[in-house]
Amino acid sequence: MTVILEGGCVVRGMKEGVPSISGTASVWSQVSRKTGAKAISLHILAFAPGISPGLSNQDCDQVLYFLEQLDDAIASPQHSTIYVNGFAVQVGPQTGIYVQPHQTLTVENHGTSSIYFVSVQCPEPSTSANFVDAVLTPTSGSIRSQVPPIVSLNDRRTIPTADRWYRVLVDAGVGSTLVTQFVGSIPPGRAPDHFHEYEEVLFILKGEGRMWAGASHAPIGPGSCVYLPRQQVHCVENTGRSELRLLGVFYPAGSPSVRYEA
Repeated sequence: MTVILEGGCVVRGMKEGVPSISGTASVWSQVSRKTGAKAISLHILAFAPGISPGLSNQDCDQVLYFLEQLDDAIASPQHSTIYVNGFAVQVGPQTGIYVQPHQTLTVENHGTSSIYFVSVQCPEPSTSANFVDAVLTPTSGSIRSQVPPIVSLNDRRTIPTADRWYRVLVDAGVGSTLVTQFVGSIPPGRAPDHFHEYEEVLFILKGEGRMWAGASHAPIGPGSCVYLPRQQVHCVENTGRSELRLLGVFYPAGSPSVRYEA
């Protein structure tokens, strides 16, 4: 159920709406210009077993995150193969992936159930799902530098901020100068309201909480997709007894620790 909060903040479920489907691939668009975003978009990508069609990235930076199991209905195998412009890389859950402009992503799911990715593109392309033929071998003239950066969450440095922490997956260090992708942990309780000078999307990985935008709020849990407009006063409250973990991506790029008190 879509909830629109103060200032245009949006909270949606990961499978709201009708997906675009081609072959083994299904794409749900949860944040876009249609939902009020200015330049950022968020899509949920699902790949059934087998080889997917290609998804052609357009003139934008694309960052993906391979989701671990969220519930019994979303069980990811240990490893799958992604092809970016034909270069094959083995990936597993809790992995960040950077796809450069004008590259094509193809996914080979080696398991028996669907796998899921959170995909964010900045600036938002003109179409949400640009399906093309699968690309499984490098094209003529391709160079090894086009192999996509693959970043495991477990390999990234933990950066503490007061009683919280975050780990940056994709940023300028791996080639994307436009966006920053990170995973953050929030302890039980509510931090002070704040705002940022960038557009941001969040995906709740685990835990239960409440998304606040000004005086308005909505419940959030695993699979919740959140859009935060630039300069919107907000706060993520953890209403549970253990950590709330989220995936965040913002545009333009910067540090997740930069915030301004409301």
